[in-house]
Amino acid sequence: MTGALTNMGTVLVIAPHPDDEILGCGGTIARLTADGQTVHIVITTRGKPPRYPTEDVERVRAEAAAAHTLLGVTQSHWLDHPAAELDRVPHAELNSSMGALFETVRPDTLFLPFAGDIHLDHQLTFRSALVAARPRNWRYPTRIYAYETLSETNWSAPCLAPGFAPNVFVDIQQTLDRKLDAFACYRSQVCAFPNERSPEALRALATLRGATVHRRAAEAFLLIREVS
Repeated sequence: MTGALTNMGTVLVIAPHPDDEILGCGGTIARLTADGQTVHIVITTRGKPPRYPTEDVERVRAEAAAAHTLLGVTQSHWLDHPAAELDRVPHAELNSSMGALFETVRPDTLFLPFAGDIHLDHQLTFRSALVAARPRNWRYPTRIYAYETLSETNWSAPCLAPGFAPNVFVDIQQTLDRKLDAFACYRSQVCAFPNERSPEALRALATLRGATVHRRAAEAFLLIREVS
């Protein structure tokens, strides 16, 4: 996608944890908001004691708010399921909370974590989002894309899970710096290179994905469904 990102309707970006939304599609979010599109972000989980100290959780939530404000996000939502423990949440409960969110936001376009990610929270978030997005009536998301998350998508074994084979590329040459600025808002999550969760690694991935389609920088997605 190199022109204006038009006809996307209401966009919902679903992230298992805070910062996944920036890692996976921060540049695309910046392009969407710059084009005047409505973008919602939902974070599926929230860190809870004793695994995550309360002060750390509140800091990350404040970092998320700053990142989303910088990108011009319309509204942020939190489902508050326990982080790193989604496999302990009854699937019907996760489905129900995701369904209620869809009833509120009524998204036309979805961006989801990839089903083959190594983190179970990512896998389960993807599945529940697809349940909520089922075409059971005249109103449902008509475009669904899966994004890649460094340190999650690339570490799953291809013999055990599907590999990420992108077929949609969004040019983010003009918004890559905004993506990196938004990631910088997550001060508690930014690591020094050569850690994958570093500005240098994110820029390198954007450069690689861009070169794949003869662009200077891009984000890559896997199209799950499109109805036109």
